[in-house]
Amino acid sequence: MSDERAPEDDSTASDDDSAAAEADSLAWEVLDSEVAYSCPGFDVRREDVRLPDGTETDFDYLSEPPSVVVLPFTPAGEVVVIEEWRQAVRRVNRSLPVGGIEPDDEDRAATAHRELREETGYEADRVEFLTSVEPANGIADCVLHFFVAHGCTPTAEQELDHNESIRVETTTMDELREHVAGREIRDGRTTLGVLYYEAFGTEDE
Repeated sequence: MSDERAPEDDSTASDDDSAAAEADSLAWEVLDSEVAYSCPGFDVRREDVRLPDGTETDFDYLSEPPSVVVLPFTPAGEVVVIEEWRQAVRRVNRSLPVGGIEPDDEDRAATAHRELREETGYEADRVEFLTSVEPANGIADCVLHFFVAHGCTPTAEQELDHNESIRVETTTMDELREHVAGREIRDGRTTLGVLYYEAFGTEDE
């Protein structure tokens, strides 16, 4: 299936989810909401809420735009991966390309194409939607949309952000799977993408 496939209607899904949440007996009522702290990439939002038993309290969570995670395959079947310095854990992290959806992106598939090109210099013939997850919905509202990219070739230059330090490599799917199984890869997005693809593939497979 090509990237011309219509993406899921996020606005409709969000409206439906909100309506269902409001009707659920476990739902919290939001009394007030404000951004307590903001920086490039994310906000920390503080809300005053009323619990189902009537208790009023506050709740802080991290708020950030949705992102795409790309599992890129070359025409020879190798996987394009990145090694990036992660300051929060003070080490180099091997992972799949990941990036946030920007207002100018036409859709999520377009974001997958752009992020792959910017982070790796590889461009894909086509991308396929894999799955969407909420990786930490107890403390954050972030959503990850996973894509598989096919026919990836190094035809562009990296366009890294000012705070990105990235090295690009290729590996085999077998080696990537072994690194996940052997706990050599700690990146949760990469682990989930590899295991989900191995278990379910895409709709065309």
